[in-house]
Amino acid sequence: MGALLQRRSEVQVAYMGNFVDTEQRKMVAQGQAAVLDLLPISSHPRPQVTWFREGHKIIPSNRIAITLENQLVILAAAAGDAGAYYAQAVNERNGENKTSPPVLLSVARDAGAPGAMVPVIVVPPGNRSVVAGSSEVTLECIANARPLEDLRLSWKRDGVTVASGVRSFGRRLTISSPTSLDSGEYVCEAALAGSASAPARARAFLSIIEPPYFTSEPESRISAEVEASVDIACGAMGVPLPALQWYKDAERVNPRQHPRYRVLPGGGLRVQELHPDDSGVFQCFASNNGGEVQTSTYLDVTNVAPAFVQPPADTTVTDGTTATLRCGVSGAPKPAITWRRGSHTLASGSVRIPRFLLLESGGLRIAPVFAQDAGNYTCSAVNTEGALSASATLTVWNRTSIVHPPEDRVVIKGTTAMLRCGATHDPRVSLRYVWKKDNVVISPPSSSRVVVEKDGSLLISQTWSGDIGDYTCAVVSEGGSDSRTARLEVIELPHAPQNLLASLNASRSHAVRLSWVRPFDGNSPVLHYIVELSENNSPWKVHLSDIGPEVTGVTVQGLTPARTYQFRVCAVNQVGKGQYSAETSRLMLPEEPPSAPPKNIVASGRTNQSIMVQWQPPPETEHNGVLRGYILRYRLAGLPGEHQQRNITSPEVNYCLVTELIIWTQYEIQVAAYNGAGLGVFSRAVTEYTLQGVPTAPPQNVRAEAVNSTAIRFLWSPPPQQFINGINQGYKLLAWPADTPEAVTVVTIAPDFHGVHHGYITSLRKFTAYLTAALCFTTPGDGPPSAPQLVRTHEDRPGAVGPLSFTEVLDTSLKVGWQEPLEKNGVITGYRVSWEVYGRNDSRLTDTLSSTTHAYKIQGLSSLTTYTIVVAALTAAGAGVATSSTISSGVPPELPGAPSNLVISNISPRSATLQFRPGYDGKTSISRWVVEGQVGAVGDEEEWVTLHEEENEPNAQTLEIPNLTPYTHYRFRMRQVNVVGASPFSPSSRVIQTLQAPPDAAPASVTVRTASETSLRLRWVPLPDSQYNGNPESVGYRVKYWRADLQTPALAHVISDRLERECTIEELEEWTEYELQMQAFNAIGAGPWSEVVRGRTRESVPSAAPENVSAVAVSSTQILLTWASVPEQDQNGLILGYKILFRAKDLDPEPSSHVVRGNHTQSTLLAGLRKFTLYELQVLAFTRIGNGVPSLPLVLERTKDDAPGPPVRLVFPEVRLTAVRIVWQPPEQPNGIILGYQIAYRLASSSPNTFTTVEVGATVRQFTATELAPESAYLFRLSAKTRQGWGQPLEATVITTEKRERPAPPRELRVPQAEVTARSLRLQWVPGSDGASPVRYFTVQVRELPGGRWHTYSSSVSHEATACAVERLRPFTSYKLRLKATNDIGDSDFSTETEAVTTLQDVPGEPPTRVSVTPHTTSSVLVQWQPPRDESLNGLLQGYRIYYRELEDEAAPATAHQTPRAPSAPRTELPAHGSFRTANSSSAVTTYELTQLKKYQRYEVVLTAYNVVGESPATAPVEVFVGEAAPAMAPQNVQVNPLTASQLEVTWDPPPPESQNGNVQGYKIYYWEAGSQNDTEKMKVLFLPETVVKLKNLTSHTRYLVSISAFNAAGDGPRSDPRQGRTHQAAPGSPSFLAFSEITSTTLNVSWGEPAAANGVLQGYRVVYEPLAPVQGVSKVVTVDVQGNGQRWLKVRDLTKGVTYFFRVQARTIAYGPELQANVTAGPAEGSPGSPRDVLVTKSASELTLQWAEGRAGGAPTTGYVIEARPSDEGLWDMFAKDIPQSATSYTVSLDRLRPGVTYEFRVVAVNRLGYGEPSSPSTAVSARADAPFYAEWWFLLVLALSCLVVVLLAGLALVLRGQSRRYRSCSTGKSLSHVEESVTLDNGGFAALELNSRHLNVKNTFSKKNGTRSPPRPSPGGLHYSDEDICNKYNGAVLTESMTLKEKSVDASESEGSGSESEDAPPQPSFVNHYLSDPTYCGSWKRRAPGGRAAPHRYEAVAGGEGPPLHAVVTTQSAVFAPAGLGARTPLTGFSSFV
Repeated sequence: MGALLQRRSEVQVAYMGNFVDTEQRKMVAQGQAAVLDLLPISSHPRPQVTWFREGHKIIPSNRIAITLENQLVILAAAAGDAGAYYAQAVNERNGENKTSPPVLLSVARDAGAPGAMVPVIVVPPGNRSVVAGSSEVTLECIANARPLEDLRLSWKRDGVTVASGVRSFGRRLTISSPTSLDSGEYVCEAALAGSASAPARARAFLSIIEPPYFTSEPESRISAEVEASVDIACGAMGVPLPALQWYKDAERVNPRQHPRYRVLPGGGLRVQELHPDDSGVFQCFASNNGGEVQTSTYLDVTNVAPAFVQPPADTTVTDGTTATLRCGVSGAPKPAITWRRGSHTLASGSVRIPRFLLLESGGLRIAPVFAQDAGNYTCSAVNTEGALSASATLTVWNRTSIVHPPEDRVVIKGTTAMLRCGATHDPRVSLRYVWKKDNVVISPPSSSRVVVEKDGSLLISQTWSGDIGDYTCAVVSEGGSDSRTARLEVIELPHAPQNLLASLNASRSHAVRLSWVRPFDGNSPVLHYIVELSENNSPWKVHLSDIGPEVTGVTVQGLTPARTYQFRVCAVNQVGKGQYSAETSRLMLPEEPPSAPPKNIVASGRTNQSIMVQWQPPPETEHNGVLRGYILRYRLAGLPGEHQQRNITSPEVNYCLVTELIIWTQYEIQVAAYNGAGLGVFSRAVTEYTLQGVPTAPPQNVRAEAVNSTAIRFLWSPPPQQFINGINQGYKLLAWPADTPEAVTVVTIAPDFHGVHHGYITSLRKFTAYLTAALCFTTPGDGPPSAPQLVRTHEDRPGAVGPLSFTEVLDTSLKVGWQEPLEKNGVITGYRVSWEVYGRNDSRLTDTLSSTTHAYKIQGLSSLTTYTIVVAALTAAGAGVATSSTISSGVPPELPGAPSNLVISNISPRSATLQFRPGYDGKTSISRWVVEGQVGAVGDEEEWVTLHEEENEPNAQTLEIPNLTPYTHYRFRMRQVNVVGASPFSPSSRVIQTLQAPPDAAPASVTVRTASETSLRLRWVPLPDSQYNGNPESVGYRVKYWRADLQTPALAHVISDRLERECTIEELEEWTEYELQMQAFNAIGAGPWSEVVRGRTRESVPSAAPENVSAVAVSSTQILLTWASVPEQDQNGLILGYKILFRAKDLDPEPSSHVVRGNHTQSTLLAGLRKFTLYELQVLAFTRIGNGVPSLPLVLERTKDDAPGPPVRLVFPEVRLTAVRIVWQPPEQPNGIILGYQIAYRLASSSPNTFTTVEVGATVRQFTATELAPESAYLFRLSAKTRQGWGQPLEATVITTEKRERPAPPRELRVPQAEVTARSLRLQWVPGSDGASPVRYFTVQVRELPGGRWHTYSSSVSHEATACAVERLRPFTSYKLRLKATNDIGDSDFSTETEAVTTLQDVPGEPPTRVSVTPHTTSSVLVQWQPPRDESLNGLLQGYRIYYRELEDEAAPATAHQTPRAPSAPRTELPAHGSFRTANSSSAVTTYELTQLKKYQRYEVVLTAYNVVGESPATAPVEVFVGEAAPAMAPQNVQVNPLTASQLEVTWDPPPPESQNGNVQGYKIYYWEAGSQNDTEKMKVLFLPETVVKLKNLTSHTRYLVSISAFNAAGDGPRSDPRQGRTHQAAPGSPSFLAFSEITSTTLNVSWGEPAAANGVLQGYRVVYEPLAPVQGVSKVVTVDVQGNGQRWLKVRDLTKGVTYFFRVQARTIAYGPELQANVTAGPAEGSPGSPRDVLVTKSASELTLQWAEGRAGGAPTTGYVIEARPSDEGLWDMFAKDIPQSATSYTVSLDRLRPGVTYEFRVVAVNRLGYGEPSSPSTAVSARADAPFYAEWWFLLVLALSCLVVVLLAGLALVLRGQSRRYRSCSTGKSLSHVEESVTLDNGGFAALELNSRHLNVKNTFSKKNGTRSPPRPSPGGLHYSDEDICNKYNGAVLTESMTLKEKSVDASESEGSGSESEDAPPQPSFVNHYLSDPTYCGSWKRRAPGGRAAPHRYEAVAGGEGPPLHAVVTTQSAVFAPAGLGARTPLTGFSSFV
């Protein structure tokens, strides 16, 4: 039949929960109404509530009312109403009752409250709706007023007072059985009787609802046929109009799902095209708020067999859900449905199995579905009309669920928030993530700020307050859905504190009182405040870093008097540090006397009556004003007495030289600073001695006496002790000759404190008067000497007399002369002369002469006898050294002869033995042997120097040559000297080289300088070449160094470069003194060590950390840190203080630092730390150089806990008219463990003490405040609690309205110019409308002009602010600013931009860079730098300031290293003893010279840049040593002169003395070939200050450029300008190549290349060739001289077939160079073709045709032919035509190419790639055409022959006459071989054609065996020189002797000079001369060689004129050599007879 839907029924279950256990406090003002809310309790039905107070039930009265909502209202509250109230709730259904926690009511007394109070409606009536016919409806209105008795309440409806139904003191209006007539607006009006004040009113609307009823209903049964349509009627009415809903078989009819069902406008239902399944019960429901009615009918459709309307379909469901398998079957009667799975019946009309339910629709519901339920299901339908079935498959998927739900997050504004949402699902389904914010789906935005990742995570970038809310992640899939919710909070930086005020503290002189107004906390409780101060316009620094969040004022202590201060404050929350407040006005503290003495007092004795005192100013914080100067007081140490004072009136002077002191006396010294307020504290006394003085008295009782001829003894007593003035270091004994007082001999004697002192001076001159004295000396110097005493040394034997000379040498006598001895050693009393026969001592005779006699004539000698004469001087001490000589009597001496046969042996490093044969002695003995040598460079051009002289060895044959230089080349020569003179030099010896030896000397001028903290720079003068003593490549230096204060093994450093002059010793200890020595070494060994030098490394940073670091927390913001000093060996300098590095672990990215000045304080108290925070602490020490190593491991210590900071991120996500929900996050500064929170709120307009307070647990993060007044402003206050108490509250205001909107942008933005600084400005504005939601903060954006982008400066400007300080700006830069406001709804638009504002200039932010300081002169340095970066200038750069000061000596005395002293001034401050320079120039100036510095002192230089504001930070200090500088100028007057072809001499003058900057140690000579400096430059070093050098091994005839620089210990000076010189010419090298081409059996071309080394100007070449073997008994040598360098080839035409020739070519400059040789064989070549056959010549009128037949083939195919011709007038074969094709067998040529009157023979030569073949047999002779001019007539020829005969006879006669007077040259008779030589000279000036007479012995030769005569030679054209010489050969008995030379002018000569050639352009007219000349057209056919052609084998071609293909012919003459002409030369003349 069908299913019927019953009327809705409700089942109610009574229950009751518990009251919320929360203590509630309520405070009201006296006279106000107190409304006590019933604490929430869950109950059904609504409980009955009774209020109690202290156990007494409260009965409503005119003062007390209980509202319909069970609120307790106490009107006109009085003090007696205070107390605890609680409510009891009773559930009437189950009888349960519960008692609420007490509500504590406090009534605040208000003594000034008025007696009357206008009415106020406390509980207004609410809008009500009620169904008509209800029993009643009640409206409630409660008001309060004073006096309460006069309060009157009335009700009105539509302006008409309602009197009935009013009860409960007029507070309630009850309407019984309300109808529609009772609906309308009701007004509750409260007024005071007799009061003129306006009554209070409240409105409410009452609505009446009428239940629905039917106006039309369907019949109870409707029958219809299938496919028909039927209308079912239904209509209803009611108030409001009811809604109609149709149901069929208890299922709602949905026209969208059943298109055949349509609801009619009147409410009826139309069913179209009825189906059997449309049969069933149709119900019509009408419902509204008043109720529901229904009517029904049964639709009966005619019976039909079962048919599937919805056959079973495959279904997929999720595990655990409900699966429904459809099986819609139509049929009448309704078919019975059965479901089966396999053979099991699951559901039918009679079968029911749990989880399987047969639905009314026929479907099967499986609930819940398990995975095992998957399978095939069959649905069967049966009725009386039939049966059918169908199957479907059920698929079960695994359920989708969220396994990683999102978690609550708190992020910082502007950062990225990520909410995870990870889900698991069946792999067969896909997921879709849907995120909602506050139940609103987050649709993908246009921007990428909110992104849903593939894994479901939600990423929100650039978070802001609008992102705060609840976020729900929903996972949607076919496998199920799931969702989770999390909370996102966005916090930000707090805003700047407002109204910051600073004032002087009257009670404390060093303190300032600050106060401010709390800022907006950025939705995160303020953790603490930070106070920063700027002292005297210095950069801001933190002074107080942990001011409690509850504080709005603080006293800043520890300030320095007489300084100006500015303050600013910022708040810090969990996010970080907020904006700084506006700066306070600048305050000046009063001045006070300095509170600390000057520090680092250092006193050092400067002289014996002065002490230099140096100090550093007191710490700047202790100045207490502007220092005016210093007071220095001093007195004798250890003695009572008054102090003497010195007043230093300049605070910049931090030294004082105290003078007029007592010598060598100890003083105690103190220094105090003073300012305008008075004198400060004196320093601790330091003691110091004045320096020692020199003694003021000489030794006493000085006696001096001579003890022998060379020594004097002294005796003396010490001077009185009081006159020594120091420590007696000893005595000096003085002696000097009376005549030369400057030659003082000094002997130092150590002091002897016992008895009389004595000492000796030895090695004095004999018999010399000396003045003697003695003195005492101390360290500073010598005392006065004693009175001089004259003492003479004893007399001694004299020295040798001068050389003996002999005169008047006769047979029996001679005269000998001599000179006085140079060393008389006494009074000469006479001379002793002895003589004896040489070798016979028994013949000696002696005579004594007076002292005035210097010559003596010896008589009685034997003639021709050799005597030995000896002369000696006499004194009282005896005879001196004798001088002897030998001489022969009767023979006068002569000059000796030269020694010979020099042999060298026993060669050692420093000596060699020279053996020789003495030369002629000159008839007297040899007195001296002189050996000279060439040293180093050996050659004919090198100089000789004297090496050794040997005297008194007359018979020597061997000499030892000492003092040679090791490893040096020598060549020796010698001569001998007698009394007459020196002999000539001997021939030179062979060249030797001495052996190697270790160096003799150490490097000179060794000095050491500090290079760095761990290195020293050592300088020295390298050894000169002459001292290498070995191979230069093995020479080097070794440095030995060791610590001066420790007995440690020495370390070594080796320098391999022999020319190196400095090195750096690395890896030394810092701040340590070292001793160093140097030695040179070579391959043999090492030389001596140099003197010890000392140097100290530079001060450095400590290499170790302080020890024993410990920390203890003493409060919530303070930690006490202690430590021990750095180990002494690791201090590396003077410890100036310590730095403490501290960092809040996991909070601070970088550690902060705290500085403790001084080395004596080893503890400090760190203040201003974060509360309850774990800190990491380290300590390091620092020197003036920088910071040392921080201590490890890290020390961890936590500060103590304290009251917490305010909670943060307080937001109001839900705001209603009567309730708000607040959400917050824990404090950023919890300062301990949070125990709970307190929420207090009140109306903003109410009393500040009327807060409603609620406390919640530590885990609670939100709270909802209800029962608020609509459209009212409320103030909320939230605070947190730790065990130390409640923290600072966080306040916020909210308005209970639902009409909130975004705020309006701020307006009227401006930046006052007075508020603009270099790095900040102050932006002011007027806030716009807040959009009914309080502004939470402002956002400031800044844009840098001109092209910068907007960037957010701060998004946490306080909502209360109307101004903001914008900091961190760039100085001297233009900006624009804009602003926007933000409330709970969102951001406003940005405001209008400000006008452009430019920040002020500031000091440059960076110092200059790349600072270098180099010595410029000996008293100046050059400072160079690069300007700071432009972006760091911060304004207009005005210039630079250079600070420099003198540093202490590097190598202090031996004890100085134990007590190192601090520098005299800080690096970046100007010391008093320094100087100040300012380079006021443009920023382009980057060089400055500091002058007038002290020599040999170290200086420290720092540099700053400055502008109008001030100076930049200082650069790192740079040290420089003054006193050494490289020469400033180059050597002068450089001259370069050639010596030889390989040597240049360079001379110069030293640089001017004023530019040498010290002693010039040597010179560097740079020389290179002109034009190729980079490839050929060499350098020669001279270490001796010579000014001349010879440059050797140079290239001949080459221009060289020479430049010279001088150098000293500091470096190289500039190089001189290059000077040019050219070496002399030399013989050239050999030609580069020699090549042959076109080799036939009689001719070839030879060519050669220019020499690679020309070595001068090439004048020409010589070519010589000859056969290797004689040809027909003759070996002829031909020499050809080619003039100039243009032509480098020759044509040779007189070869013999198959003969090999030897060619030699030489080039010539000033001489001929070496030859280049080659052999070549005349053709035919092997493998060349055979000779052509059948050569035939035919002649026509104008042409000549030559025909031939091809001969045999050679080793390669024939490639062509050439034709050779032999003119009858020359007799030599030459090429006539070439390049004839291989296929040709004939060749035609014009007769014009043949010379008239000459017959020609022709032959053909075949050519292949292997060469020219055998020529054919000559053709018959052919003559050219010839005219017969007059000179060809027989009569002319007869006359000419007779004339020639006469000339020949005359010439023959002359030759015969000449031969009679000469001998023939020597001849080799009997030999058949003849040698012939020919020479030819070629000049490039003309065409180099050459003819040589043939010397071949054959019929056609001009030289005939038969007659032995020659044809006249032809002149050589082109200036060729030809010579022909036969060397005495006989042919048939005839002697052939002929030599002739023919010379001819160059064809370049003009015609007036007799040129034999006419113009080549036009053929000449027939003439006499032309009869003997070749055809000019033939001559003009030669191609000239193009200029610049390659030096390769030449081809010689000629082209015949005429049409047709070009014909090639080779010119042939009778000459043996042919060469082409130079450029512009004419064709040579051929056939010119010798007599023309």
